[in-house]
Formats: sequence, structure tokens, C-alpha cells
Amino acid sequence: MEKLPPIEKIYEAYSALADNRIHMEETSAKVISSDGAKSYKVAWKDNTYSSTDNATYWQGYAGYPVIGVLILQSKLTVDSTIFTHFSGVNWNSLNKKHKRDYHAALMEVFSEKQLPQEQIDSIETVTQQVFEQLKQLDLKIVRKLSTASQ
Repeated sequence: MEKLPPIEKIYEAYSALADNRIHMEETSAKVISSDGAKSYKVAWKDNTYSSTDNATYWQGYAGYPVIGVLILQSKLTVDSTIFTHFSGVNWNSLNKKHKRDYHAALMEVFSEKQLPQEQIDSIETVTQQVFEQLKQLDLKIVRKLSTASQ
């Protein structure tokens, strides 16, 4: 992958998975935003992915909708039991509150969920492993898949 996302986008994907906000189809998925106000379309062909979320579309890295799809496709492996710790998180409002300081938003989630430090350390270790897997994937992120490929 050419451009890597901030690691915190993986936690946002955990929330989407915990809340069942990713609806898979054959070559695309619909992903509902954390506040329910928007939906994004993730599309793929082979190892090329596109998504209408801002991070993927404008920043050119795999945003949380793409990461969530990759987990559901088993291209990234993670212990799904940690997803529940991130259910019901409104990342949109947290990221706005923290002026896109994704790490600060994540720290607030850990605090709100009252997770013990040992559990936070374990979750961060697992997430770092997912991030390492993401680095190794031979993926191409594009703004839009050509219509001929769908």
C-alpha cells in the first residue's frame, strides 16, 4: 500500500464492525458512518479499492470503511472479541472535538470505556499487528474504480 492511514482508523473500523454498520455485497459494501448521518460505498476489484469516505477519497489512504471491509474479507486478521469495546462510539463528533487529532480521540474512547491499562495495552498490541498486516498488503487505493471493471 502506497500511503498508510493513521493507525487510529483501525479502531474506527472496529466500531463499524461492532455496530454491524458494514453491509457486504459481491463487489462492494455500504458502510454507515458512526453518527448514522452518512453512508459510504466501498468497491473493489482484485486488489484495487475505492471508497467515498473522505479519508480514502481525498487523502488517498484506506479509511476505516476500507479497513473494515478488509477485515470482513479476512485480508486482515484480528481477534474480533475486541470489537465490542468500540461499539457505540461516535468518531465523527470525537474527531471534530479533538480537531482531527485521532490519537486524542482514541484516548477519550479508552477513558470513556473505563478500560484498565493492561487491556488497553493488549488492544494496542493487537491493533499494531493489524497495522503491520495492512502495511504488507499489496493494495491499490483509487478514487473511483473504472466502470469497465465492475
